[in-house]
Amino acid sequence: MSTDSYIKKGTEGPVSHTGRGAESDKRTLRREFLAVRNALTVDDVREAAHALARRALELPELTGARTVAAYVSVGTEPGTPPLLDALRARGVRVLLPALLPDNDLDWGAYTKEGSLARVQHSGRMALFEPAGERLGPDAVTEADVVLLPGLAVDARGMRLGRGGGSYDRVLARLEAADAHPALVVLLYDTEVVERVPEEAHDRPVQAVVTPSGVRRFA
Repeated sequence: MSTDSYIKKGTEGPVSHTGRGAESDKRTLRREFLAVRNALTVDDVREAAHALARRALELPELTGARTVAAYVSVGTEPGTPPLLDALRARGVRVLLPALLPDNDLDWGAYTKEGSLARVQHSGRMALFEPAGERLGPDAVTEADVVLLPGLAVDARGMRLGRGGGSYDRVLARLEAADAHPALVVLLYDTEVVERVPEEAHDRPVQAVVTPSGVRRFA
């Protein structure tokens, strides 16, 4: 199944995307979106990162935010470093995740250049995580905006993640705490599609930012 064929399938009418079928479809789509990303050059990623930062900084939610939960992009992910530095320069408190052994996320503050440590997790790519004090998994509930990684988002705002479940836990934690930050996913333009498979635990985001602009969802 190609990404194009799945998008077409999603426009033909109501289709069930729950249970094992959704899990299988998600795995297939993840491989295909990652293959496209892996073909990007260093220049492609760098240029997109600066465009993404410019677009994101125009969001009213970020303009008025005091605390933003974000993440450090790795590899060919849509680049976040220019955005993180711009937010910090505005005086925004930026929280960054640290992966725990059970795939949950702890959080720490991004305070300055050099405040990140490269951490190699078993069976995963190395991640850049805050090197200072850990604030606990519940720190994310203090955020006015949560910037989410992903591989795609559809016309309903449903996000396709990487499958580790870390951000499913974050979203469940926000719901349990009755916290309602703006949820924004950062993607490339080609990753905004008509439909992605969803499961019962999936939650929509309010907006997607790509290098060419912002799209909001009801």
